[in-house]
Amino acid sequence: MGFIRYIKEEIQIIRERDAAIKTSWEVLLYPSFRAVLRHRVAHWLYLHHHYFLARWYSQRTVRKTGIEIHPGARIGKGLFIDHGHGVIIGETAEIGDNVTLYQGVTLGGTGKEKGKRHPTIQDNVMISAGAKVLGSFTVGENSKIGAGSVVLSEVPPNSTVVGVPGRVVKRDNVRIPRMDLDQVHLPDPVLNDLNQLRRENEALKQQVLQLGTRLEQLEKKAGSKEGI
Repeated sequence: MGFIRYIKEEIQIIRERDAAIKTSWEVLLYPSFRAVLRHRVAHWLYLHHHYFLARWYSQRTVRKTGIEIHPGARIGKGLFIDHGHGVIIGETAEIGDNVTLYQGVTLGGTGKEKGKRHPTIQDNVMISAGAKVLGSFTVGENSKIGAGSVVLSEVPPNSTVVGVPGRVVKRDNVRIPRMDLDQVHLPDPVLNDLNQLRRENEALKQQVLQLGTRLEQLEKKAGSKEGI
């Protein structure tokens, strides 16, 4: 009964987060559904020290879905991988509940650590297409990683990260909604910096103009005195 309930929950999660799904039967063909379900089997084998069988089953899943999840990875409830081709999740990665990953996401290591080498993704995190999260640190709950970002350090809860390397942009500590899957309307720190430079340049220009005007006034005043 527990397994049937789990299947129903996974089907409901995918239907809620993907508007393209029209019927529950379609979910059975969905790569995310198949990859996560097969990972549960591979992870059970891994935990019982059947490492070869776990990797064999995992690699079959990669060939069928394009999603590579190491059997050692720990995954919570409600993981949704949308258009998951190219997604890679490393051996010591830990993923909380209600996490959303888009195509091309990598939860990997830097090649320097031993033991815990991959990131911990807490609850309600969204990682957009092509983002790379590399290293043994934590991405805090309710956070967003922008498309194409490369995250190499800790991300506080309720944050948005964009850029290469990834930069944390606070959202006034406002809690990100549980089902907020907007990948487009994210802050752009590079654009913000350019706008700040433009504002400062304009302010300097105005100061130079004011100084020039003041200098002309002083020159005229000095000339009028000489004429007297």
